[in-house]
Amino acid sequence: MTSIPKIKRILYTTDLSENSVYVFRYALSSAEVHDAEIHILYVLKYFFPLPYSFFAATTPEDEKPAILEQIKKRLDDFVRRELENNPARMTRVSSIQVIEGDPVVEILKKADEIKADVLIMGTHGKGLVSQTFLGSVATDVLQHSRVPVFIIPIPREWGTR
Repeated sequence: MTSIPKIKRILYTTDLSENSVYVFRYALSSAEVHDAEIHILYVLKYFFPLPYSFFAATTPEDEKPAILEQIKKRLDDFVRRELENNPARMTRVSSIQVIEGDPVVEILKKADEIKADVLIMGTHGKGLVSQTFLGSVATDVLQHSRVPVFIIPIPREWGTR
């Protein structure tokens, strides 16, 4: 009989929505239980250029690195805020990355790259009709992943906080 692989690397994906805190806490708790490390990934699906003049000196492509850096800073601040009362937990976080691309492709690529043992991601909790249970990114990741995917539903009471 084959044993269940030990969880050593967790890939936590986030969209920095209000539900991200709940899912991050779940990922952190899982990392502590399994003595694992967490890799955090944010994928910017599309680059929406800021409005600019036809005669502007810069183009949206020029602005992309600054926008990705702003998202990275927001993600770093999010993690720091969550771990400020227990800095020792910060050692669980091995990497924080913000990249642009197709979320499903990039999540699966990052999982392979870091040799993730499990993926942890949340749902938006939009209901059955909106995205047929999970949402398109979560559904596609679940269907194509080679490792277990934990889809964390957001409890009803969490939205009232």
